[in-house]
Amino acid sequence: MEFIYTFFKLPARLALKIYAKKWVVNKPEAFSHEGPLLLACNHPNSFLDAILLSAHFDLPIHSLARGDAFKKGFSEWFIRVMHMLPVYRTSEGAHNLEQNYDTFESCKEVFRKNGAVLIFSEGLCINEWHLRSLKKGTARLAVSAWDEGIPLKILPVGINYHSFTSTEKIIHINFGEVFTGTGTEPDSSEGKKLTAFNNHLKNELQKLVYEIPVGDVAANVKVFGRHESILKKILLFVPAMIGFAFHYFYYKALQNFVHKKAAGTGHKDSILLGLLFFSYPVFLIIISIIAGIFLGWWWLAVWVALPFTAWSMVQWKDTGGYAKV
Repeated sequence: MEFIYTFFKLPARLALKIYAKKWVVNKPEAFSHEGPLLLACNHPNSFLDAILLSAHFDLPIHSLARGDAFKKGFSEWFIRVMHMLPVYRTSEGAHNLEQNYDTFESCKEVFRKNGAVLIFSEGLCINEWHLRSLKKGTARLAVSAWDEGIPLKILPVGINYHSFTSTEKIIHINFGEVFTGTGTEPDSSEGKKLTAFNNHLKNELQKLVYEIPVGDVAANVKVFGRHESILKKILLFVPAMIGFAFHYFYYKALQNFVHKKAAGTGHKDSILLGLLFFSYPVFLIIISIIAGIFLGWWWLAVWVALPFTAWSMVQWKDTGGYAKV
């Protein structure tokens, strides 16, 4: 089933290019890291965080996701095909916690095959510009792998969004310094090993995750910048207006649906992107059929022209929503 994961990788990368107005990656070469590798990341924006990294890393990324997402049927099959593994919390039932041992064993099997695993070290997702306390799951997985002689590398990752509500999004992905189990005291107790690991990881992540108070627009602008090119606005005005006209009702319908269904969950941004990703080909097919009726073979241009106008619209809009959650 590996081909399904690979099949979705390129369109996901293209969709993210349209969805985000600007990308800044401090170390682009990090996307080519070889395994065995554990990505230890903050968690500000639900499953969008995992999509950003999975779409751009050369290695297939196995992501740890909340256990209640693994419901029987097609949804469970699909997310497992997308290399997601369940992690259960006490709130999802104490009887499920033992399944975390199976997940960790699956992770170590990935490491033995020189693969990569993504874990969100804060545990919960919260839309904020702040590094929260680290859970012990990342430390337990890493220390367990090192104790078994697996030459695991830890890559700290900080993902930062200028806004959790606007589509014309600025995204900064910051990679830290890789570290390994070399230097770990072999005779130390497990508790000391976990504490030492989390202290090291916290020090690394604090350099990568921005600290911005909610509502502090000036601080947000200072960190993410705001450079609107007049020339770009002039050049993209016509395609942007065409994109606005063609996409407005389609986008608004999805946006209103997500706002009603996911209000207050912290997952609105990710859910909206997911719906856009899976529904946009259907939208293009409908427009292509209409274009084919009136324009003949020119319907083929729809598959290039409409995504371009959508990208133009995002690029043309002023970057707003700086201090919004």
